[in-house]
Amino acid sequence: MPDPSFSPSIQEKPKSSFFRQYQFWLFLAAAAVIRELPLVSIPFKWLESYFHEISHGIAALVSGGQIVQIQLFPNGAGLCTTRGGSALLISFFGYAGAILWGGLIYSLAGKHQRIAQVFSAFLVLLLVGSMVLWVRDLLTFFILTVLLAMLAVTVKMPKLKYLQALMQLIGVIVLLNSLFSPFYLIDGRDIGDGAALADLTLIPEIIWVGIWSASALGMALLLARKSP
Repeated sequence: MPDPSFSPSIQEKPKSSFFRQYQFWLFLAAAAVIRELPLVSIPFKWLESYFHEISHGIAALVSGGQIVQIQLFPNGAGLCTTRGGSALLISFFGYAGAILWGGLIYSLAGKHQRIAQVFSAFLVLLLVGSMVLWVRDLLTFFILTVLLAMLAVTVKMPKLKYLQALMQLIGVIVLLNSLFSPFYLIDGRDIGDGAALADLTLIPEIIWVGIWSASALGMALLLARKSP
């Protein structure tokens, strides 16, 4: 007969560490600081610009067109020259694609250390492929070489947990830059993706800027909710 005085202990799940519990917000705070550092922020702006331009290119390829050339500039601007394809899709997916890249990098890196390493290697191959196929000028070649070196270092990191954290940080920085970069279109010059979409759809440029920024904010909130 069981002893009524005996009460079996209930095993509680160990509570997540502070970092695990608030990791997205900690990465976001770090990304906000890095974004304001004059020299340190430059490669990350180039990376967001690259994802923006390659997203234009992917949209062109998906819609039956082709990529002619990708150009990146020291100030973080870029240009993807395409031929054929859907002008609407190509114009929209520059900013939208950068948002998706940021979310994808953060999410995949967070799933497993080995996945973070494999995805980092994939990005290295994507950069190499872009340099071979679509880069025609020395400046863009130099910028992509810097990005290639930065990502190659992550692949070779001895401890995968550090690689995982760095990839997540890169994802958040790309996402944060994609949140603010559409606002540069509001300059009164009537050029850029927003102006192109306004001409194609008769929807004002400010609406497209709002859509892109709201999408980036929505992605950030989604990632925050999925964090442990």
